Amino acid sequence: MKTKAAVRRIIETLKELYPDALCSLQYDKDYELLFAVRLSAQCTDARVNQVTPALFARFPTLESLAQADPAEVGQYIRSCGFFNGKARDIVACAQKLLAEHGGKVPGTMEELTALPGVGRKTANLILGDVFGQPAYVCDTHCIRITGRLGLTDGSRDPVQVERQLRQVLPPEESSDFCHRMVLFGRDVCTARAPKCEACPLQGDCAQFRQGKKDEKSAKPRSGGK
Repeated sequence: MKTKAAVRRIIETLKELYPDALCSLQYDKDYELLFAVRLSAQCTDARVNQVTPALFARFPTLESLAQADPAEVGQYIRSCGFFNGKARDIVACAQKLLAEHGGKVPGTMEELTALPGVGRKTANLILGDVFGQPAYVCDTHCIRITGRLGLTDGSRDPVQVERQLRQVLPPEESSDFCHRMVLFGRDVCTARAPKCEACPLQGDCAQFRQGKKDEKSAKPRSGGK
């Protein structure tokens, strides 16, 4: 695991790169963010942002979504993929928010993950962005990059990664850090062709250092007499 000094360097470098640390999903109401995150599963945020304006114009209130036919909701979100399941979850979640939470998005992990279609990743994002609580949103970017940096042990299990990040990240930095991981993963530390030579975090990157070590050991040594 990283030293506290290394963790702080990584955090500060990311702050310089992405000072705003904003969520990429666009929304006006708390429940709209909840549903947008559900739509983002196995879909890009950019695509979700193209879909949600028409969806929320057709169903402008939580009540209208709760009364909606999932088949019609599905037509609005078809391009997000897995639209039938997502549509059912959105309608069922709207119904449960009205029936059990007075139409408000709840503010605890237990209550959030009890909602249809809401897992720990979604719940963490809501806790961070809506309620300002410490949050560890372990999406594919966060899992990949924290493993490469050596902040985690390289596990691909979101629950394991979340547990490890809770041990190394200051709680007050956690939510913004995870948003910055998404931005950094799109710009620099991409999945297939990371820009390692131009990466501002290479000095603290375990994978970069290991790659240089392997490269050095692979070079043939010049022999002498």
